[in-house]
Amino acid sequence: MAPRKRPETQKTPEVVVRPKSKRNRSPRELEPEAKKLCLKGPGPSRRFDSGCLWAGLASLRVPPPCSIVRALHQHKLGTAAWPSLQQGLQQSFLNSLASYRIFQKAAPFDRRATSLAWHPTHPSTLAVGSKGGDILLWNFGIKDKPTFIKGIGAGGSITGLKFNPLNTNQFFTSSMEGTTRLQDFKGNTLRVFTSSGTCNFWFCSLDVSVKSRVVVTGDNVGNVILLNMDGRELWNLRMHKKKVTHVALNPCCDWFLATASVDQTVKIWDLRQVRGKSSFLYSLLHRHPVNAAHFSPDGAQLLTTDQKSEIRVYSASQWDCPPSLIPHPHRHFQHLTPIKATWHPRYNLIVVGRYPDPNFKSCTSHELRTIDVFDGSSGKMMYQLYDPESSGIMSVRLGPSNNNGRKQGFTLPYWIKNDQKLILMCPSPSTFIPSSCLSPCLCSSMSSIPWGTHWPL
Repeated sequence: MAPRKRPETQKTPEVVVRPKSKRNRSPRELEPEAKKLCLKGPGPSRRFDSGCLWAGLASLRVPPPCSIVRALHQHKLGTAAWPSLQQGLQQSFLNSLASYRIFQKAAPFDRRATSLAWHPTHPSTLAVGSKGGDILLWNFGIKDKPTFIKGIGAGGSITGLKFNPLNTNQFFTSSMEGTTRLQDFKGNTLRVFTSSGTCNFWFCSLDVSVKSRVVVTGDNVGNVILLNMDGRELWNLRMHKKKVTHVALNPCCDWFLATASVDQTVKIWDLRQVRGKSSFLYSLLHRHPVNAAHFSPDGAQLLTTDQKSEIRVYSASQWDCPPSLIPHPHRHFQHLTPIKATWHPRYNLIVVGRYPDPNFKSCTSHELRTIDVFDGSSGKMMYQLYDPESSGIMSVRLGPSNNNGRKQGFTLPYWIKNDQKLILMCPSPSTFIPSSCLSPCLCSSMSSIPWGTHWPL
Protein backbone atom coordinates (compact mmCIF):
# COMPACT_ATOMS: atom_id res chain seq x y z
CA MET A 1 0.00 0.00 0.00
CA ALA A 2 1.48 3.27 -1.15
CA PRO A 3 2.25 5.65 1.63
CA ARG A 4 0.14 8.75 1.74
CA LYS A 5 1.77 11.99 0.79
CA ARG A 6 1.84 14.53 3.47
CA PRO A 7 -0.09 17.65 2.45
CA GLU A 8 2.16 20.53 1.57
CA THR A 9 2.13 23.21 4.18
CA GLN A 10 1.24 26.58 2.78
CA LYS A 11 3.64 29.26 3.80
CA THR A 12 2.10 32.32 5.29
CA PRO A 13 2.95 35.27 3.04
CA GLU A 14 5.18 37.82 4.69
CA VAL A 15 3.60 41.20 5.07
CA VAL A 16 6.09 44.01 4.66
CA VAL A 17 4.98 47.14 6.48
CA ARG A 18 6.59 50.20 4.99
CA PRO A 19 6.75 53.41 6.96
CA LYS A 20 4.28 55.97 5.69
CA SER A 21 5.72 58.93 3.86
CA LYS A 22 4.86 62.40 5.11
CA ARG A 23 2.57 62.84 2.14
CA ASN A 24 0.44 59.80 3.08
CA ARG A 25 0.26 60.46 6.82
CA SER A 26 -2.77 62.15 8.32
CA PRO A 27 -2.53 65.55 10.03
CA ARG A 28 -3.07 63.80 13.40
CA GLU A 29 0.02 61.64 12.82
CA LEU A 30 2.01 64.69 11.78
CA GLU A 31 1.14 66.58 14.96
CA PRO A 32 4.23 65.53 17.00
CA GLU A 33 6.52 66.59 14.16
CA ALA A 34 4.58 69.81 13.82
CA LYS A 35 5.33 70.57 17.47
CA LYS A 36 9.02 69.86 16.91
CA LEU A 37 9.07 72.16 13.92
CA CYS A 38 7.30 74.80 15.90
CA LEU A 39 9.91 74.62 18.68
CA LYS A 40 12.99 74.33 16.49
CA GLY A 41 11.97 76.56 13.63
CA PRO A 42 14.01 79.74 13.34
CA GLY A 43 12.71 83.28 13.25
CA PRO A 44 9.02 84.02 12.75
CA SER A 45 7.86 80.39 13.08
CA ARG A 46 8.48 80.56 16.86
CA ARG A 47 5.59 82.99 17.22
CA PHE A 48 3.04 80.27 16.43
CA ASP A 49 2.07 77.69 18.99
CA SER A 50 1.37 74.05 18.16
CA GLY A 51 -2.38 74.60 18.29
CA CYS A 52 -2.19 77.24 15.59
CA LEU A 53 0.01 75.06 13.41
CA TRP A 54 -2.22 72.04 14.01
CA ALA A 55 -5.26 74.05 12.93
CA GLY A 56 -3.46 74.97 9.72
CA LEU A 57 -2.50 71.35 9.05
CA ALA A 58 -5.99 70.07 9.74
CA SER A 59 -7.59 72.59 7.40
CA LEU A 60 -5.08 72.10 4.58
CA ARG A 61 -6.37 69.98 1.74
CA VAL A 62 -3.62 68.37 -0.29
CA PRO A 63 -4.76 67.11 -3.71
CA PRO A 64 -3.60 63.74 -5.05
CA PRO A 65 -0.23 63.96 -6.82
CA CYS A 66 -0.48 65.11 -10.45
CA SER A 67 -4.27 65.33 -10.19
CA ILE A 68 -4.44 68.16 -12.72
CA VAL A 69 -2.15 66.37 -15.16
CA ARG A 70 -4.26 63.21 -14.83
CA ALA A 71 -7.49 65.16 -15.27
CA LEU A 72 -6.13 66.89 -18.39
CA HIS A 73 -4.98 63.57 -19.82
CA GLN A 74 -8.33 61.89 -19.15
CA HIS A 75 -10.18 64.85 -20.65
CA LYS A 76 -8.01 64.63 -23.78
CA LEU A 77 -8.76 60.93 -24.06
CA GLY A 78 -12.48 61.61 -23.67
CA THR A 79 -12.78 59.67 -20.42
CA ALA A 80 -13.35 62.70 -18.17
CA ALA A 81 -16.06 65.30 -18.53
CA TRP A 82 -15.30 69.03 -18.50
CA PRO A 83 -16.96 69.58 -15.07
CA SER A 84 -14.52 67.16 -13.40
CA LEU A 85 -11.58 68.95 -15.01
CA GLN A 86 -12.97 72.32 -13.92
CA GLN A 87 -13.42 70.99 -10.40
CA GLY A 88 -9.80 69.84 -10.29
CA LEU A 89 -8.57 73.25 -11.45
CA GLN A 90 -10.77 74.95 -8.89
CA GLN A 91 -9.40 72.79 -6.07
CA SER A 92 -5.84 73.58 -7.11
CA PHE A 93 -6.65 77.28 -7.02
CA LEU A 94 -8.11 76.91 -3.52
CA ASN A 95 -4.98 75.08 -2.35
CA SER A 96 -2.82 77.90 -3.72
CA LEU A 97 -4.60 80.49 -1.54
CA ALA A 98 -2.55 79.38 1.47
CA SER A 99 0.49 81.06 -0.10
CA TYR A 100 -1.17 84.43 -0.80
CA ARG A 101 0.52 87.41 0.80
CA ILE A 102 0.31 91.19 0.45
CA PHE A 103 1.93 92.15 -2.85
CA GLN A 104 1.50 95.92 -2.91
CA LYS A 105 -0.19 98.65 -0.92
CA ALA A 106 -1.21 102.11 -2.03
CA ALA A 107 -2.73 105.07 -0.19
CA PRO A 108 -3.58 107.52 -2.97
CA PHE A 109 -6.73 109.15 -1.55
CA ASP A 110 -7.61 111.38 1.38
CA ARG A 111 -10.99 109.61 1.57
CA ARG A 112 -11.94 105.95 1.28
CA ALA A 113 -12.10 104.10 -2.04
CA THR A 114 -15.65 103.52 -3.24
CA SER A 115 -15.40 101.76 -6.62
CA LEU A 116 -12.96 99.74 -8.70
CA ALA A 117 -12.78 98.49 -12.30
CA TRP A 118 -10.25 96.23 -14.02
CA HIS A 119 -8.98 97.12 -17.47
CA PRO A 120 -10.70 94.77 -19.98
CA THR A 121 -7.55 94.00 -22.03
CA HIS A 122 -4.57 94.90 -19.82
CA PRO A 123 -4.70 92.52 -16.83
CA SER A 124 -2.34 94.49 -14.56
CA THR A 125 -4.19 97.79 -14.86
CA LEU A 126 -7.15 98.99 -12.84
CA ALA A 127 -9.05 102.20 -12.12
CA VAL A 128 -10.20 103.19 -8.64
CA GLY A 129 -12.62 105.92 -7.58
CA SER A 130 -12.86 107.61 -4.17
CA LYS A 131 -15.44 109.27 -1.97
CA GLY A 132 -13.95 112.63 -2.90
CA GLY A 133 -14.38 112.04 -6.65
CA ASP A 134 -10.67 111.27 -7.26
CA ILE A 135 -9.86 108.63 -9.89
CA LEU A 136 -6.63 106.63 -10.05
CA LEU A 137 -5.38 104.61 -13.05
CA TRP A 138 -2.82 102.13 -11.70
CA ASN A 139 -0.66 99.75 -13.69
CA PHE A 140 1.01 97.77 -10.92
CA GLY A 141 3.24 95.98 -13.43
CA ILE A 142 5.47 99.03 -13.88
CA LYS A 143 7.17 101.48 -11.53
CA ASP A 144 5.85 104.62 -13.22
CA LYS A 145 3.69 106.92 -11.16
CA PRO A 146 0.00 106.20 -11.82
CA THR A 147 -2.41 108.62 -13.49
CA PHE A 148 -4.37 110.63 -10.94
CA ILE A 149 -7.47 112.75 -11.65
CA LYS A 150 -8.45 115.08 -8.82
CA GLY A 151 -12.11 115.13 -7.81
CA ILE A 152 -14.29 117.88 -6.38
CA GLY A 153 -13.94 116.67 -2.79
CA ALA A 154 -16.97 116.38 -0.53
CA GLY A 155 -20.10 115.37 -2.45
CA GLY A 156 -18.23 113.92 -5.43
CA SER A 157 -18.19 110.23 -4.44
CA ILE A 158 -17.69 107.86 -7.40
CA THR A 159 -20.47 105.28 -7.09
CA GLY A 160 -19.91 103.39 -10.36
CA LEU A 161 -16.88 102.93 -12.61
CA LYS A 162 -16.57 101.06 -15.93
CA PHE A 163 -14.01 101.11 -18.72
CA ASN A 164 -15.39 101.95 -22.15
CA PRO A 165 -15.26 98.60 -24.02
CA LEU A 166 -15.02 100.44 -27.36
CA ASN A 167 -12.10 102.65 -26.27
CA THR A 168 -10.21 101.53 -23.16
CA ASN A 169 -8.58 104.95 -22.77
CA GLN A 170 -12.00 106.16 -21.63
CA PHE A 171 -14.29 105.25 -18.74
CA PHE A 172 -17.86 105.74 -17.54
CA THR A 173 -18.65 107.04 -14.05
CA SER A 174 -21.73 107.64 -11.95
CA SER A 175 -21.36 109.90 -8.94
CA MET A 176 -23.00 111.73 -6.07
CA GLU A 177 -22.22 114.90 -7.99
CA GLY A 178 -25.44 114.08 -9.86
CA THR A 179 -24.00 112.91 -13.19
CA THR A 180 -23.29 109.85 -15.30
CA ARG A 181 -20.55 110.70 -17.77
CA LEU A 182 -17.86 109.47 -20.13
CA GLN A 183 -14.32 110.70 -19.37
CA ASP A 184 -10.74 110.09 -20.43
CA PHE A 185 -7.65 109.77 -18.26
CA LYS A 186 -6.51 113.27 -19.14
CA GLY A 187 -9.39 114.55 -17.04
CA ASN A 188 -11.63 115.57 -19.97
CA THR A 189 -15.39 115.00 -19.89
CA LEU A 190 -16.33 113.60 -23.31
CA ARG A 191 -20.09 113.19 -22.83
CA VAL A 192 -22.61 113.75 -20.03
CA PHE A 193 -25.31 111.07 -20.17
CA THR A 194 -27.38 112.17 -17.18
CA SER A 195 -27.30 115.23 -14.96
CA SER A 196 -29.70 115.95 -12.10
CA GLY A 197 -28.60 119.57 -11.66
CA THR A 198 -29.21 119.36 -7.91
CA CYS A 199 -27.52 117.84 -4.87
CA ASN A 200 -30.78 116.14 -3.84
CA PHE A 201 -30.60 113.55 -6.66
CA TRP A 202 -27.56 111.51 -7.59
CA PHE A 203 -26.66 108.32 -9.45
CA CYS A 204 -25.64 105.20 -7.54
CA SER A 205 -24.64 102.60 -10.13
CA LEU A 206 -24.10 101.92 -13.82
CA ASP A 207 -23.40 99.18 -16.35
CA VAL A 208 -22.50 99.09 -20.04
CA SER A 209 -23.28 96.66 -22.88
CA VAL A 210 -20.95 96.46 -25.87
CA LYS A 211 -23.24 94.38 -28.05
CA SER A 212 -26.34 96.53 -27.58
CA ARG A 213 -24.32 99.78 -27.26
CA VAL A 214 -26.32 100.91 -24.22
CA VAL A 215 -25.58 102.46 -20.82
CA VAL A 216 -27.88 101.85 -17.84
CA THR A 217 -27.79 103.81 -14.59
CA GLY A 218 -29.87 104.02 -11.40
CA ASP A 219 -30.45 106.91 -9.00
CA ASN A 220 -31.18 107.49 -5.31
CA VAL A 221 -34.98 107.69 -5.65
CA GLY A 222 -35.60 104.46 -7.59
CA ASN A 223 -35.31 105.59 -11.21
CA VAL A 224 -33.46 103.54 -13.83
CA ILE A 225 -32.38 105.23 -17.07
CA LEU A 226 -31.40 103.46 -20.30
CA LEU A 227 -29.35 105.37 -22.90
CA ASN A 228 -27.47 104.50 -26.06
CA MET A 229 -23.75 105.18 -26.46
CA ASP A 230 -24.49 108.49 -28.19
CA GLY A 231 -26.19 109.77 -25.06
CA ARG A 232 -29.77 109.55 -26.34
CA GLU A 233 -32.22 108.55 -23.61
CA LEU A 234 -34.29 105.46 -24.49
CA TRP A 235 -36.41 105.43 -21.35
CA ASN A 236 -36.46 106.78 -17.80
CA LEU A 237 -38.71 104.86 -15.41
CA ARG A 238 -39.17 104.55 -11.66
CA MET A 239 -38.57 100.83 -11.20
CA HIS A 240 -38.11 100.80 -7.39
CA LYS A 241 -39.65 102.59 -4.45
CA LYS A 242 -36.26 103.61 -3.04
CA LYS A 243 -32.59 104.00 -4.04
CA VAL A 244 -31.24 101.70 -6.73
CA THR A 245 -27.97 100.40 -5.30
CA HIS A 246 -26.88 98.23 -8.23
CA VAL A 247 -27.66 97.58 -11.91
CA ALA A 248 -26.20 94.65 -13.85
CA LEU A 249 -26.60 93.45 -17.45
CA ASN A 250 -26.31 89.72 -18.10
CA PRO A 251 -22.92 88.99 -19.78
CA CYS A 252 -24.47 86.44 -22.15
CA CYS A 253 -27.91 87.97 -22.75
CA ASP A 254 -27.37 91.72 -22.52
CA TRP A 255 -31.08 92.44 -22.82
CA PHE A 256 -31.43 90.79 -19.37
CA LEU A 257 -31.17 93.39 -16.57
CA ALA A 258 -31.04 92.96 -12.78
CA THR A 259 -31.64 95.91 -10.44
CA ALA A 260 -31.10 95.90 -6.65
CA SER A 261 -32.58 98.40 -4.21
CA VAL A 262 -32.88 99.37 -0.57
CA ASP A 263 -36.60 98.63 -0.93
CA GLN A 264 -35.54 95.00 -0.19
CA THR A 265 -36.09 93.71 -3.72
CA VAL A 266 -34.04 92.58 -6.69
CA LYS A 267 -35.95 92.80 -9.97
CA ILE A 268 -35.19 91.13 -13.28
CA TRP A 269 -36.19 92.85 -16.51
CA ASP A 270 -36.27 92.15 -20.24
CA LEU A 271 -35.07 95.42 -21.82
CA ARG A 272 -37.04 94.58 -24.98
CA GLN A 273 -40.33 94.50 -23.07
CA VAL A 274 -40.02 97.27 -20.48
CA ARG A 275 -43.25 99.30 -20.45
CA GLY A 276 -43.42 100.50 -16.86
CA LYS A 277 -42.58 99.71 -13.25
CA SER A 278 -44.77 96.59 -13.23
CA SER A 279 -43.31 95.01 -16.38
CA PHE A 280 -40.53 93.14 -14.55
CA LEU A 281 -40.11 89.40 -15.14
CA TYR A 282 -39.36 88.53 -11.51
CA SER A 283 -39.24 90.36 -8.20
CA LEU A 284 -37.00 88.67 -5.63
CA LEU A 285 -37.97 89.77 -2.13
CA HIS A 286 -35.25 89.98 0.55
CA ARG A 287 -35.45 90.51 4.30
CA HIS A 288 -33.14 93.51 4.26
CA PRO A 289 -32.03 96.22 1.80
CA VAL A 290 -29.83 94.85 -0.97
CA ASN A 291 -26.34 96.11 -1.84
CA ALA A 292 -25.68 94.24 -5.07
CA ALA A 293 -26.86 91.73 -7.68
CA HIS A 294 -24.15 90.14 -9.85
CA PHE A 295 -24.68 87.71 -12.71
CA SER A 296 -22.20 84.84 -12.88
CA PRO A 297 -19.69 84.88 -15.78
CA ASP A 298 -21.80 82.32 -17.67
CA GLY A 299 -24.98 84.30 -16.98
CA ALA A 300 -26.75 81.29 -15.44
CA GLN A 301 -26.76 82.45 -11.81
CA LEU A 302 -27.45 85.63 -9.87
CA LEU A 303 -25.59 86.50 -6.67
CA THR A 304 -27.18 89.00 -4.26
CA THR A 305 -25.78 90.63 -1.11
CA ASP A 306 -28.03 92.27 1.44
CA GLN A 307 -27.05 94.91 4.02
CA LYS A 308 -27.18 92.56 6.99
CA SER A 309 -26.07 88.93 7.00
CA GLU A 310 -27.28 87.02 3.96
CA ILE A 311 -25.90 86.10 0.55
CA ARG A 312 -28.19 84.42 -1.97
CA VAL A 313 -27.56 82.51 -5.19
CA TYR A 314 -30.43 82.28 -7.69
CA SER A 315 -30.50 79.96 -10.68
CA ALA A 316 -31.81 80.92 -14.12
CA SER A 317 -34.09 77.87 -14.08
CA GLN A 318 -35.75 78.86 -10.78
CA TRP A 319 -35.57 82.59 -10.17
CA ASP A 320 -38.25 82.47 -7.49
CA CYS A 321 -36.36 79.96 -5.31
CA PRO A 322 -32.72 80.56 -4.37
CA PRO A 323 -30.88 77.22 -4.18
CA SER A 324 -28.33 78.63 -1.70
CA LEU A 325 -28.81 80.94 1.28
CA ILE A 326 -25.42 81.71 2.83
CA PRO A 327 -25.41 83.31 6.30
CA HIS A 328 -22.51 85.79 6.41
CA PRO A 329 -21.75 88.90 8.53
CA HIS A 330 -21.28 92.02 6.36
CA ARG A 331 -23.63 94.53 7.96
CA HIS A 332 -24.02 97.98 6.45
CA PHE A 333 -22.47 101.05 8.06
CA GLN A 334 -22.68 104.59 6.71
CA HIS A 335 -18.93 105.26 6.74
CA LEU A 336 -17.88 101.95 5.15
CA THR A 337 -17.75 101.11 1.46
CA PRO A 338 -20.67 98.65 1.04
CA ILE A 339 -19.51 95.04 1.00
CA LYS A 340 -20.63 93.28 -2.18
CA ALA A 341 -20.07 89.58 -2.82
CA THR A 342 -18.64 88.88 -6.30
CA TRP A 343 -17.97 85.87 -8.51
CA HIS A 344 -14.56 84.49 -9.28
CA PRO A 345 -14.02 85.16 -13.02
CA ARG A 346 -13.14 81.52 -13.82
CA TYR A 347 -14.55 79.21 -11.14
CA ASN A 348 -17.87 78.74 -9.41
CA LEU A 349 -16.62 80.53 -6.31
CA ILE A 350 -18.01 83.49 -4.35
CA VAL A 351 -15.66 86.00 -2.69
CA VAL A 352 -16.80 88.44 0.00
CA GLY A 353 -15.30 90.50 2.84
CA ARG A 354 -16.27 89.68 6.43
CA TYR A 355 -17.35 92.31 8.97
CA PRO A 356 -17.72 90.38 12.26
CA ASP A 357 -21.02 91.04 14.02
CA PRO A 358 -21.42 90.19 17.73
CA ASN A 359 -25.13 89.62 17.09
CA PHE A 360 -24.44 87.10 14.33
CA LYS A 361 -25.38 83.55 15.32
CA SER A 362 -22.00 81.91 14.76
CA CYS A 363 -19.85 84.87 15.85
CA THR A 364 -16.85 83.99 18.01
CA SER A 365 -14.71 86.17 20.22
CA HIS A 366 -11.78 87.85 18.44
CA GLU A 367 -13.18 86.88 15.04
CA LEU A 368 -10.91 88.02 12.22
CA ARG A 369 -11.91 90.37 9.39
CA THR A 370 -11.17 87.91 6.63
CA ILE A 371 -11.97 87.57 2.96
CA ASP A 372 -14.20 84.53 2.63
CA VAL A 373 -14.38 82.15 -0.34
CA PHE A 374 -17.54 80.05 -0.77
CA ASP A 375 -18.49 77.32 -3.20
CA GLY A 376 -21.14 78.74 -5.53
CA SER A 377 -23.06 75.46 -5.75
CA SER A 378 -23.13 74.23 -2.15
CA GLY A 379 -22.61 77.52 -0.28
CA LYS A 380 -19.86 75.82 1.75
CA MET A 381 -16.97 77.89 3.10
CA MET A 382 -13.84 76.89 1.16
CA TYR A 383 -11.18 79.27 2.45
CA GLN A 384 -10.58 82.45 4.47
CA LEU A 385 -7.87 84.89 3.40
CA TYR A 386 -6.20 86.95 6.09
CA ASP A 387 -2.94 88.85 6.47
CA PRO A 388 -1.99 90.32 9.88
CA GLU A 389 -0.42 93.32 8.13
CA SER A 390 -3.88 94.38 6.97
CA SER A 391 -6.54 93.62 9.54
CA GLY A 392 -9.18 96.18 8.51
CA ILE A 393 -12.63 95.59 7.03
CA MET A 394 -12.29 94.70 3.35
CA SER A 395 -14.33 95.10 0.21
CA VAL A 396 -13.07 92.83 -2.55
CA ARG A 397 -12.81 92.81 -6.32
CA LEU A 398 -11.10 89.89 -8.03
CA GLY A 399 -8.81 90.24 -11.02
CA PRO A 400 -10.36 89.94 -14.48
CA SER A 401 -10.38 87.01 -16.86
CA ASN A 402 -8.04 87.41 -19.79
CA ASN A 403 -10.34 86.39 -22.62
CA ASN A 404 -7.69 86.29 -25.35
CA GLY A 405 -6.17 83.18 -23.77
CA ARG A 406 -2.60 84.21 -24.54
CA LYS A 407 -1.48 85.00 -21.00
CA GLN A 408 -1.63 82.96 -17.86
CA GLY A 409 -1.00 84.12 -14.33
CA PHE A 410 -2.28 84.31 -10.81
CA THR A 411 -5.72 85.46 -9.83
CA LEU A 412 -5.09 88.46 -7.63
CA PRO A 413 -7.72 89.51 -5.11
CA TYR A 414 -7.73 93.29 -4.81
CA TRP A 415 -8.77 94.55 -1.41
CA ILE A 416 -10.37 97.96 -0.88
CA LYS A 417 -9.67 98.71 2.75
CA ASN A 418 -12.03 101.12 4.44
CA ASP A 419 -9.29 103.55 5.52
CA GLN A 420 -8.11 104.99 2.18
CA LYS A 421 -5.71 102.08 1.49
CA LEU A 422 -5.63 99.76 -1.50
CA ILE A 423 -4.10 96.31 -1.05
CA LEU A 424 -3.07 93.80 -3.72
CA MET A 425 -2.45 90.15 -2.88
CA CYS A 426 -0.82 87.29 -4.77
CA PRO A 427 1.01 84.03 -4.03
CA SER A 428 4.43 84.25 -2.44
CA PRO A 429 7.23 84.28 -5.07
CA SER A 430 8.79 81.27 -3.35
CA THR A 431 5.69 79.18 -3.99
CA PHE A 432 5.82 77.03 -7.11
CA ILE A 433 2.49 76.34 -8.76
CA PRO A 434 2.35 74.53 -12.13
CA SER A 435 0.95 76.67 -14.93
CA SER A 436 -1.82 74.12 -15.46
CA CYS A 437 -3.13 74.95 -11.97
CA LEU A 438 -3.40 78.67 -12.62
CA SER A 439 -6.50 80.43 -13.80
CA PRO A 440 -5.78 82.69 -16.80
CA CYS A 441 -6.77 85.88 -15.06
CA LEU A 442 -4.18 88.40 -13.98
CA CYS A 443 -0.58 88.47 -15.16
CA SER A 444 2.14 90.55 -13.51
CA SER A 445 5.91 90.81 -13.58
CA MET A 446 6.98 90.16 -10.01
CA SER A 447 10.65 90.72 -10.82
CA SER A 448 10.05 94.35 -11.79
CA ILE A 449 8.28 95.34 -8.55
CA PRO A 450 9.86 95.22 -5.07
CA TRP A 451 8.06 92.66 -2.92
CA GLY A 452 5.76 94.20 -0.33
CA THR A 453 6.06 97.73 -1.71
CA HIS A 454 4.15 100.32 0.30
CA TRP A 455 3.16 103.07 -2.04
CA PRO A 456 1.92 106.36 -0.54
CA LEU A 457 1.06 108.78 -3.34
